[in-house]
Amino acid sequence: MPELRKDPIVDRWVIISTERGKRPFDFPPARPKMQRGFCPFCYGNESKAPPEILAYRPDGSPPNAPGWRLRVVPNKFPALKVEGDINRVGEGMFDKMSGIGAHEVIIETPDHESALEQLPVRNIEDCLWAFQQRIADLKKDSRFRYILIFKNHGEAAGATLEHSHSQLIALPIVPDLALQELAGAKRHYDYKERCIYCDIIAQERGSGRRVIEENDQFVAISPYAPRFPFETWIFPRYHAARFESSGVNQLPRCAQMLKNILLRMRKALNEPPYNFVLHTAPVKDNCDAYYHWHLEIMPKLTEMAGFEQGTGFYINYTPPEEAAETLRNVRT
Repeated sequence: MPELRKDPIVDRWVIISTERGKRPFDFPPARPKMQRGFCPFCYGNESKAPPEILAYRPDGSPPNAPGWRLRVVPNKFPALKVEGDINRVGEGMFDKMSGIGAHEVIIETPDHESALEQLPVRNIEDCLWAFQQRIADLKKDSRFRYILIFKNHGEAAGATLEHSHSQLIALPIVPDLALQELAGAKRHYDYKERCIYCDIIAQERGSGRRVIEENDQFVAISPYAPRFPFETWIFPRYHAARFESSGVNQLPRCAQMLKNILLRMRKALNEPPYNFVLHTAPVKDNCDAYYHWHLEIMPKLTEMAGFEQGTGFYINYTPPEEAAETLRNVRT
């Protein structure tokens, strides 16, 4: 019997359609890699990308030259541009503003052939430290209200270059999804004086049915009302609203968890394309008591169609309990 489940944070309904359920072996096989051509992210091609904003260079080599382990560069084709002022104007009943923001690319490795989950844990930790450094720097710009970090892996997930990379976009507004999460978390806190995410973590760890993996600092779960098959959330077990507040005791454990979850998906789901998104507190909002940063990882196994577009509901063919069990049983 299909079920309707509601996400308690954003009040989003999801249909878990067990009768149409897909098992891991029913999902598409691994897609062929994008055709290899010239890659501006590859080692030795530094001059073909925009000048670097940040780089980790163990050998002390000069900027925009070989010798790096990770680089951050401006996106050559940015969704928003950093130059200019925010001009909010009305156009009749409509509103608009200048497309001010920052759009950066985190090049995660010099190795064109390696996916993020195939890198050593230390390299994944580098990525997390780079995320923190760029957030800390961009927060100083008073024009920015929200900083989004995300990764598109695979052509079906929106990647246009095969070389492993993630992206950062600083926005002059707080996006609707973040506002919905903040509002849901605030309602729960006002009523119960507790963080809803901490409550979810405690309940999931207590039952264990949807827990995939945990260590002393982090836990990975299949959420109760997932939008997508094998959707996975990684939470810090400690309460923290802002990703950038995590330190030397936390980020190495987060890097290990992220690697393990992506490896589990790679083995169980035939190297799927995927997206991950870092959910963290807005730049200026005072929500530290009730918000809880986390990573959401969404394998690209199904397509949104007319029903989803017309209702805002998602249909998920794999119950999260089954997804968690499948991923738990994968050896990393």
